[in-house]
Amino acid sequence: MNTVEKHYIKRPAYLKKALAFSGTNLIKVLTGQRRTGKSYLMLQVIDEIRKMHPQARLIFIDKELMEFDFIKSARDLIDFVKERTEPGSKTFLFIDEVHEINEFEKALRSILNEGLAEIWCTGSNAEILSGELADKLSGRYVEIRIHSLSFAEFLEFHKLIPEKANLYKYMKFGGMPNLVNFPMEDNVVFDYLKTINATILLKDIIKRNEIRNVIMLENLIRFLAGNTGSLFSAGSISRFLKSQGQSISPSIISNYIAYILNAFYLIKVMRSDLQGKKIFEINEKYYFEDIGLLNAWTGYQPMHINKLIENLVFRHMLQSGFHITVGSIGDREVDFVTENAGNKIYIQCAYLLADEKTRKREFDNLLKINDNHRKIVISLDEPSGGNIEGIEHMHLMDFLLSEF
Repeated sequence: MNTVEKHYIKRPAYLKKALAFSGTNLIKVLTGQRRTGKSYLMLQVIDEIRKMHPQARLIFIDKELMEFDFIKSARDLIDFVKERTEPGSKTFLFIDEVHEINEFEKALRSILNEGLAEIWCTGSNAEILSGELADKLSGRYVEIRIHSLSFAEFLEFHKLIPEKANLYKYMKFGGMPNLVNFPMEDNVVFDYLKTINATILLKDIIKRNEIRNVIMLENLIRFLAGNTGSLFSAGSISRFLKSQGQSISPSIISNYIAYILNAFYLIKVMRSDLQGKKIFEINEKYYFEDIGLLNAWTGYQPMHINKLIENLVFRHMLQSGFHITVGSIGDREVDFVTENAGNKIYIQCAYLLADEKTRKREFDNLLKINDNHRKIVISLDEPSGGNIEGIEHMHLMDFLLSEF
């Protein structure tokens, strides 16, 4: 198997999670936003499988290379694989950006059913797990979601120490892995991040969904970037844009947002009623997969640092495997209600707990929750030590370096 030689920095947590499924009769699907490192993780998997199965046949298809441009359909893919397999030989099939192959799910189903190869693939669109792949192969694939770098990974990639100056770099530039190849200078980094934004919009949103009103799409994303962490509905966004002289119906906004979510570019968070235990169907929040891409839309604005803190906290808990909702208790809001295998944590985010009124607001919301699960207030203040009636206070940097 020929692959392009690439240097990479290992991401052991993802690698361990992925390799746990090696040898199973499941299609392994690495998903996530474009440029978050799925391809490099696949190369890491390939290297490990080479060590475990030195006699195996490895077939690698990278749909971003012209070399494989001729593989356009399910039939093309099946023919390509069958030409490279032999009865009785152990074969592994790796496909990077599999959703670029028309009706790929039919080919994967056939390859799996015939036992031709163990299948690994990547995809930058949520639709990879819809349609026939989800319908016909229910229970026969596993999704491994890849995110941009956590703060701990950011420090490792850039060979930095955990200190406040580097936390602010992460808060400004985000965790796109390829930033390791650029000087950490504003004009250089943001030029690169803007090219990623443009690529995702063009390849994963505009072309895929045949969007004609590109300016409206950009204005919508810019609006969401400037209002990260605010509660919205399609109707409220429509009314706001109309007040700014941009007429767009709630149904079109809902469609556009769905397209953006499918590209793993934004992540939607629903509200939950902490008293009635129900999920609200309207008014949700949106957070960016990568905070650097958010800042590339709006410019890094320290006056909005509370929103950036909230986005970082959300991403950290998501990457830690937690299911997340926004908590509602009466007329008060809890920023995040996070849960993973019975481990529930309530979280409030603030910039600085500068005065007693702010402290009271952030802690009182959590004090109103009458259970014994962990409760944390996160800010950029240095914690004074101890806790308030069982509620912890953590500095953002300590939180982002914590494992849950």
